[in-house]
Amino acid sequence: MTTRRGTVYLVGAGPGDPKLLTIRGKECLERADVVLYDYLANEALLQHVAPGAERLYVGRRGRGQYRDQAEINRLLIDRAQAGKRVVRLKGGDPFVFGRGGEEAEAVAGAGLEFEIVPGVTAAVAAPAYAGIPVTHRTMASTVTFVTGHEDPTKDRSGIEWPRLATAHGTLVFLMGMTNLPKIVQCLRTEGKDGTTPVAVIRWGTRVSQQTVVGTLDDIVEKAAEAHMEPPTVIVVGEVVRLRTQLNWFERRPLFGTRILVTRPKPQAAELSDLIAAQGGEAVECPTIEIVPPEDWTPLAHALSRLATYQWLIFTSVNGIAPFMTRLLEAQRDVRALSSLTICCIGPRTAEALAAYGLRADVIPEQFQAEGILETLAGRQMRGARVLIPRALVARELLPDQLRAQGAEVDVVPVYRTIRPAVATDRLMEQLRTGVIDVISFTSSSTVRNFVELFPTKEALLQLVGATTVACIGPITASTAREAGLTVQVMAGQNTIPALADAIVQHVNRQIDRRAASTASR
Repeated sequence: MTTRRGTVYLVGAGPGDPKLLTIRGKECLERADVVLYDYLANEALLQHVAPGAERLYVGRRGRGQYRDQAEINRLLIDRAQAGKRVVRLKGGDPFVFGRGGEEAEAVAGAGLEFEIVPGVTAAVAAPAYAGIPVTHRTMASTVTFVTGHEDPTKDRSGIEWPRLATAHGTLVFLMGMTNLPKIVQCLRTEGKDGTTPVAVIRWGTRVSQQTVVGTLDDIVEKAAEAHMEPPTVIVVGEVVRLRTQLNWFERRPLFGTRILVTRPKPQAAELSDLIAAQGGEAVECPTIEIVPPEDWTPLAHALSRLATYQWLIFTSVNGIAPFMTRLLEAQRDVRALSSLTICCIGPRTAEALAAYGLRADVIPEQFQAEGILETLAGRQMRGARVLIPRALVARELLPDQLRAQGAEVDVVPVYRTIRPAVATDRLMEQLRTGVIDVISFTSSSTVRNFVELFPTKEALLQLVGATTVACIGPITASTAREAGLTVQVMAGQNTIPALADAIVQHVNRQIDRRAASTASR
């Protein structure tokens, strides 16, 4: 039997925004057996890693304790020699001041296969997200990347300060926050004009991005006043003046806002993408997981006598796929539903149904059980046979009311919800430190499972504190209030886009109130 040879992939994680990871980088993470990641690599990227893969945090921070480079090299080599696919996930680009060259040398010296996966460097991305183009046809025809933190073991500096000071292009310093006074001093000593614009950008491309603008004469003082700390990108040059006009990212409605998304992992992307599009950061923490029912017998029995039903009602998008899959597995197709009137609780459920070539006959104006009942109020339901494929545990309002109207209703479970494993300690710390600004709930199940993460109601209320609670609709909001939570945001419709819009409006109102309060002082 041939032993598989290991391979090391030096993958650029990009500047911080997880969507700036390259497609090749994502592929490497998905196939990795081991991932070594550092301080600058957004931990959100680890969602692409298989659950059974080994994850090793190897630090690499400008200040504080971190693993020695020799130890990192040893870990890469040892894991690869064991036949593993090893990903070294490095912030930015691995070959731009990231010591990727040293790691590649070590791996190559050990006779191992390796691949370099370039990443979007913060040297370009951070200024871009701050509204600063590093080159401009009339302002800067050249750009120079400079390390702000040289190897302290060097006998003499390799930076040619006289040339940098007299260059007419843009200077970009990476990892230079600690040495900002020295950088300014060297440029000024060599003749750089004190009025030259400077921008210091911290955590560029992330929701926590912070930008301070000044000149060589005052940037050290301004950065200190703003408590700027690593990691930063420092931009020196006339292009900094364009920020006034081109500052697009920090002007987005949800910039600086972190929103906890409690939807099931496969469904979280829709809300997370809408949040990101408005400049916010989605912190995905699924509190429910959709799994098959333990027994498919009730559905199989219902499918065997579809012709006896007049109505088919889907109360959730989650019910569409398992119902249709079982129908097809039973050697049936959509023609078996031709005699049924199909009702979907909302447009998203109807869209999921349309993927199978079926169009909903009825969609209520209110996307909840009450809306279905209101829509069916003018129809003759006495004697009608109704099939409702739904969650194992759900509100009984709809079947109970239909039975009260004389309908014969069969409720069959096609999925159930469970509470997945949650990194509770991390969530509690995020709430305690105020990292989370908004907690979003998209169903009563997400609320109940979230509440169950806390040992007591008092602990829940203490940690949630003043955090904004946003709910998709009145039923979910009612469940949240019953748990003792204060609901500040509720969507106008039971849809994810409406929830995202409601959060944006709430944040905008808060900003307006703060601005008005400041103006009145």
